Amino acid sequence: MLARIQQAITLSLLAVAFGWLFYFWPDSQGLALVGFVAIVFGYAAFLAVEFVALKRINRHQTGGAASWAQLARAWVGETVTAPRVFCWRQPFRSNVVPDKLTGAGLQGRRGVVLVHGFVCNRGLWTPWLRRLQQQNHAFVAVNLEPVFGSIDQYVPIIEQAVRQVTQVTGLPPLLLCHSMGGLAARAWLSAVQADARVCHVVTIGTPHFGTWLGQFSTVTNGMQMRLQSDWLRRLQAREPPERYRRFTCWYSNCDNIVFPSATAMLPGARNQLVPGVAHMMLATQPLVLQSVLEALATDVW
Repeated sequence: MLARIQQAITLSLLAVAFGWLFYFWPDSQGLALVGFVAIVFGYAAFLAVEFVALKRINRHQTGGAASWAQLARAWVGETVTAPRVFCWRQPFRSNVVPDKLTGAGLQGRRGVVLVHGFVCNRGLWTPWLRRLQQQNHAFVAVNLEPVFGSIDQYVPIIEQAVRQVTQVTGLPPLLLCHSMGGLAARAWLSAVQADARVCHVVTIGTPHFGTWLGQFSTVTNGMQMRLQSDWLRRLQAREPPERYRRFTCWYSNCDNIVFPSATAMLPGARNQLVPGVAHMMLATQPLVLQSVLEALATDVW
């Protein structure tokens, strides 16, 4: 569903942009070009607003506040990264790397379940899937639907993926989660008491305690990610504190979606700061990617 929505948005945006360009070009090439650029890159202005809000909200974060130079670099990076994800990988290439559940050498080798975040699909993970494929790890990258449903509705999807990978490898898998995906993993762990069925959980830019931007959402899963929402409080109340020792939480002081930055950390988890990196950039950061792949190779968490 999400792929179809993003296909429609991308193609409509391009149609409007080129329509403007061709309509105004004969009379005013300047107006035609300015309008074209404004339509195609207008999203960059919204990103800039997010980074300004991040700077304001994070100003009291001990050791975590970003400089304007860091935020500017993160804004440029996210401006480049976002269309790659939302206008290409997810709408048009989400299944370019299929799940790996067959092949020699998978038994006894740790597998991975990849769980994307809000308004994303499995296409987000394409760079990861290629590397996991090269290293011969079994994996399933889920699609969380309904897109704007409750996070609790994603529990059966994760359950099925974990069962599939476990059956192929004979081992509890690693859960690798971006953004809201980390909350979906926590909901699954609590719903089925599955602590012994995973070796570790890695979250990347997950709003474990909500995000300031959640207050502007009107959809169910977005509202659940409001700062200290009732849903988050109920989730935490069902979790034994020792569970968080199974988590590694990667976060950034330039995450334009999940802020204040401290909301991406869990007490007792291995919390890892990646400075100067925006939200979608975090999902494919070389440092994060290499660290997880090395841990998979050694099976030490």
